[in-house]
Amino acid sequence: MKQPTRWLTAALALVLGLAMATATRDAAAADSPYQRGPDPTPASVAATRGPFATTQATVPAGNGFNGGYVYYPTDTSLGTWGAVAIVPGYSALFANEEAWMGPWLASFGFVVIGIETNSRTDGADARATQLLAALDYLTRTSPIRNRVDPNRLGVMGHSAGGAGTLLAALRRPTLKAAVGLAPGTPGNNLNMATTQVPTMLLSGQNDGTVTPSYVQGIYNTLPAGVEHAWAELAGNDHLSFTRSNPTEMRLLIPWLKTFLDNDTRYTQFLCPLADSTGVSRYSATCPLVPPDGPTSPPTSTPPTSAPPTSTPPTTPPPSGAACTATYRTVNSWSGGFQGEVTVTAGTAAVNGWTVTWNLSNGQSISQVWNGTLSTSGSTATVRNVSYNGSLAPGGTTSFGFLGSGTPAATSPTCARS
Repeated sequence: MKQPTRWLTAALALVLGLAMATATRDAAAADSPYQRGPDPTPASVAATRGPFATTQATVPAGNGFNGGYVYYPTDTSLGTWGAVAIVPGYSALFANEEAWMGPWLASFGFVVIGIETNSRTDGADARATQLLAALDYLTRTSPIRNRVDPNRLGVMGHSAGGAGTLLAALRRPTLKAAVGLAPGTPGNNLNMATTQVPTMLLSGQNDGTVTPSYVQGIYNTLPAGVEHAWAELAGNDHLSFTRSNPTEMRLLIPWLKTFLDNDTRYTQFLCPLADSTGVSRYSATCPLVPPDGPTSPPTSTPPTSAPPTSTPPTTPPPSGAACTATYRTVNSWSGGFQGEVTVTAGTAAVNGWTVTWNLSNGQSISQVWNGTLSTSGSTATVRNVSYNGSLAPGGTTSFGFLGSGTPAATSPTCARS
């Protein structure tokens, strides 16, 4: 009877372990197989170390770049990790200027490879080539290749390395994230109009080398259909990114978590910006939905999945109405707001719906999810998308949007499409 007893004990332990893990997961977090670590808080995001123990190793020269260092979590129980390659700026060494980032990022659940360039005077184009070579080495031949998810890779660099980062993103559209730290010019102004990679730009308010106006020019070329953000750090100069910078990491970690791990628990820190301390300017294509993530982005807290389409409404619709729509303001900030509209079917099933309302006080809408937007003058119209058009009698669904201006009382109307 000892063997069955051992089996039963192990099974019970496994069930209890799974139950405890489930209990600690944020009920509002979007399901992602790459979600790692406990639910984030403002304090945890700002901490200098995350929840994972780390180690590091030296990378030999060769493989298309001049060696470097790799940092990674020691935990092997959670599957593979997303990875980011980092390259320094012109004439700089990673070991001198960016090595502080390695264990910091790794402790939050990333594999980090920091590279030295073949020549310290390599330009942005060469740095882009070496960044991509480093990722290929990391995922194909490195001793830790089995710890890295080859489908969740990002690039990052400072100054000329930042420009190389943006060029690498243009060359390899399958990357999941790019971060340019005061991204310098490769000889011509960078035009990112064709990028497909979610891109964050970080710059210094007092940077006389890569000026705020130059970074603004790059940011303006990023396409509307690709998630992007720009944060200008108050009082920072060009070299502020080469030394321990908590403000930078407080922005960078949520970005990488969102786009390398599809972990929408972290978008709450960026949309809107949760902590503006040390940030003099901030812009983002909120609500920052990972391309491979859930179809429903976070509202005030991240959702577990796409919104329900057939749950009973709290208030019965008027008798005979095909459907009704109700509006609420989810969140607001200076110059903008986030709204949500709930659509409720009447006493008969609905196989397609259209919601219309008037924009007031100069309002405009920049983004809609779980619906398709069209506008005519001050009239906004949202139609269902493929997965939420069919509602059972009394069933509900919802869509959200980001608006500019001031939220106002809104009375949308709903009709069968």
